[in-house]
Amino acid sequence: MKRILIIGATSAMAKGCARAMAEQGHSLFLCARKMAEIEELKHDLLARGAGSVSAMTLDINNLSRHKAVLETAYQELDGLDLVLLAHGTLPNQQQCEQNVDKTIEALQTNAVSSIAFLTRVANQFEQWGQGTIAAISSVAGDRGRQSNYVYGAAKNCLTTYLQGLRNRLDKAGVRVVTIKPGLVISPMTADFEKGPLWASADDVGRRMARVLLEGKQDVVYLPGFWRWIMMAICMIPETIFKRMSLG
Repeated sequence: MKRILIIGATSAMAKGCARAMAEQGHSLFLCARKMAEIEELKHDLLARGAGSVSAMTLDINNLSRHKAVLETAYQELDGLDLVLLAHGTLPNQQQCEQNVDKTIEALQTNAVSSIAFLTRVANQFEQWGQGTIAAISSVAGDRGRQSNYVYGAAKNCLTTYLQGLRNRLDKAGVRVVTIKPGLVISPMTADFEKGPLWASADDVGRRMARVLLEGKQDVVYLPGFWRWIMMAICMIPETIFKRMSLG
């Protein structure tokens, strides 16, 4: 059975992923900001058959806590096989445009703090010569659009970091997976008008678990049709794209 650390474990997609992992008997260490939510999820996962479930609180923007989280997770699980970073927020684009502090906060939360944490994980897994590192990025990072380019810039930064990390760690026997969800129904997108391209967070999370535990892909779009949508969008010439108003 795998020993798995999930950062941002109470996010909607992470919950779906954790449930699927628990149902296969894996052991989990959960981190999120609110202990009450973690405890509720912990009981659910144990009822589903998880080998063990441990937890501690973490605000990933508190960089000084990263080392302690990794050390505690290693001790509780007696090792680590997989680290999933599922942390992130969806900033208000209009507020970011008008407020530099909001922009910096969005970049810090969605890129800088994640990269800081994954750097520690990468160095440890490289030393061990094994393990899987996975992080949730977004299709928003594939091309900047006026509706969410601050969020997209942060996710593009994370995607590029993971790409370089994959290139570095492959020879060490460490797998690095970039997960790019499309439109996902979750509390974070509650105010958005939904359409046929939207997927449930639980379904995306369960697909993510299959990829991480059974698959061999490096870059995964969820659902898979987003790969072709984003390929088409990225092929549009900039002279045309800048005149478009994609949501």
